[in-house]
Formats: sequence, C-alpha cells, structure tokens
Amino acid sequence: MYTPMVFERYERKYLLSPSAKDAVFRAMEGRMEIDMYGRTTIRNIYFDTDGYDLIRRSLSGPEYKEKLRIRSYRQVGSKDDVFVELKKKYKGIVYKRRIEVPAFQAMDWLLAGGEKPGISTASEQANFRQIRDEIDYFLRRYERSGMGPKVFLSYEREAYAPVSGSEDDIRITFDTNILARGKDLLLSSPAYGDPVLDQGLTIMEVKVPRDGAIPMWLARTLSENGIVKSSFSKYGKYYMETAGARQKIIGTLLWEDIPELDMKGELLYV
Repeated sequence: MYTPMVFERYERKYLLSPSAKDAVFRAMEGRMEIDMYGRTTIRNIYFDTDGYDLIRRSLSGPEYKEKLRIRSYRQVGSKDDVFVELKKKYKGIVYKRRIEVPAFQAMDWLLAGGEKPGISTASEQANFRQIRDEIDYFLRRYERSGMGPKVFLSYEREAYAPVSGSEDDIRITFDTNILARGKDLLLSSPAYGDPVLDQGLTIMEVKVPRDGAIPMWLARTLSENGIVKSSFSKYGKYYMETAGARQKIIGTLLWEDIPELDMKGELLYV
C-alpha cells in the first residue's frame, strides 16, 4: 500500500563526542525509549544537478533550501517499496513530503523519465497525487541542469521516543557510521563508502513539532555539557571533500550559474 506522508517540524542537529553522548543518554533514562523500529541502516540516494546547485546553495546558509532523495530502511529489491522525499526548509522549519512506491517505479520515473507512479486507494488519491506532482515539478524545473542521482549516503540510526505517559512531544535520533560514495548509486547495493564523520562522533537530531519546544531536562543537559547546535550536513560534508574540492569552490560558492528560485511558487507547496 502506498503511504503518503507529510512532516512539518523543527529539526536541530548536534555533533556529539563520546562523553557528550553518554551525558545525553544518562539524561534520557526513564524519559525516552528506543522506538518500534529499533536500530536501522538508512540508505539514501541524493539528487542534484550536474553543477551540484542544490547542495552548493544549501551550504551557503540561505533562508530557503530544498533537497530530493530516495530513501529505504534496508537493502531493497526492485519490487520493494522505497520513499521518494522532497525536503524543504524555510526560516528554520522543515517541511518533508514523501510518497512510498516500488523501487522499480521510482527509478523509472526519476531516472528514465517514465510515467509518474499511480495509486489505487481512493482515500489516499488526492494527497498522493499532490505530493507526486510536486516532486515531478521539481524534477522538471531542474531538468536542463542535469538533475539526477549524485550521492549514495548511508548510516546506522537509533531513534528514541518518549516513554508511555510522558507529555513530551519529541523524537531524538542518533546517527553513526555515516558512509557516502559517488558511484554504484543503487539502494539494492550494500552500504559502503567513504566515512563522513571522524571515528567516535555521533550526529544527534532533535525533532519537535512546529509549535513545540525542547523539554527542559534536555535543554539543561545540553547547556551543562556545552553541547551546541550544529549546521552539519552529511551530504554537504561529503560534497566539500569530493566534488566540491574538485570544483575548487569551497568557501567561495559561485552563484552566477545557479538557477534563481521563484519563492512565491515554492512556498505554495510549503
């Protein structure tokens, strides 16, 4: 069954040393528990233009940014479902819209210009079509710039949710063993590639609703241990060490050849 999904929330990232991670886990005891998915290996294929316009723009710290990726939570076959996700960030709020389709349909649509995937469940038809058409519009907007798969990125994730009875509305994830590569861009392939993080480091992401806030116990833990918010980007880090280095644009992002955004049109979807 296809499962359209929409997320609207704040996401804050923190780069944790082993000691900082231990402090956070001590604070989580009795408050958070690992969620129903447990430990998973997340696999992503990030799409970009031939000039890497999307990640270059993102690294410059704009008010608005966007990315397109295919995601799976296991090594998949052609008939297994994957998520096609369009993720946007505007004024600190993350808007993620995704649809679940068989891998072969996703690849035929996104890579070969095949037909847009359909859906048979009438109750989900309108939502699915809206998200699918938004993704298709995104692809066509960058078609002349060579939009296509550019990076395979995987990582081990542990996700935590509040214990039963808690009033906290928060999700915390911990990502380790982050690997990336610019070849073999298939979700059916094993997870391998170049390490993106130094050994021992962890990316923690704190996710709260748009109208929510970080619980006091977590805010206090972060403050007491000197843990500060980071703008770390997994794809961005890999890009700067590989394609970005080859293009010699680290620290001097070139804007003259990046297509301008029609912000009004973009925000209609947000």
